[in-house]
Amino acid sequence: GLDGKPYKTRDGGVVKLAALLDEAEERATTLVQDKNPDLSAAEAQALGSRIGIGAIKYAELSKNRTSDYIFDMAQMITFDGNTAPYLQYAYTRIMSMFDKGGVDAASLPLTVAPVDEEERRLAVAMAGFNDVLEQVAAEGYPHYLCGYLYEVATRFTTFYEACPILKADEEHIRARRLALAGQAASTLRAGLGLLGIDVVERM
Repeated sequence: GLDGKPYKTRDGGVVKLAALLDEAEERATTLVQDKNPDLSAAEAQALGSRIGIGAIKYAELSKNRTSDYIFDMAQMITFDGNTAPYLQYAYTRIMSMFDKGGVDAASLPLTVAPVDEEERRLAVAMAGFNDVLEQVAAEGYPHYLCGYLYEVATRFTTFYEACPILKADEEHIRARRLALAGQAASTLRAGLGLLGIDVVERM
């Protein structure tokens, strides 16, 4: 717990997993409703379930499995830092951009040659996916994959903020950057899927 002692209920009892998941879903649903008040109650609840449960899973898997860690529900369900909601939001941002631009992800080229520094940094990160998977499989430490996905998401965010995509000056630049964004989305979706965490199309 936040007090540095074994995580317990307020009266000192053992915390049930079902109660933790219920609380995570409730918190995530509230977060989604605050972020997007236009969502219906059913949509917000469905998103809250996927985000909340994903947050708990990621918090557990992103820590070295041989070490203790601080269980902080508020930190787990935030869009900042190394959390599942942050990674899910990065994916959602790409899907939203594709939707806004009328982009068919299936039509994007599978390989492109990055040019700008932010493009290269993102491409280099994505190129390491298979190596990370082999390391996780060999050593049994899923937090390696979590750290890798967080790196991809942060590099995508830097790329997204530094490099105009839909409003790129020339069509070939737009196509190249859209392809990189699509590859980032595929990497995040595949990596989170291996961790048992769903992506969401909107937040």
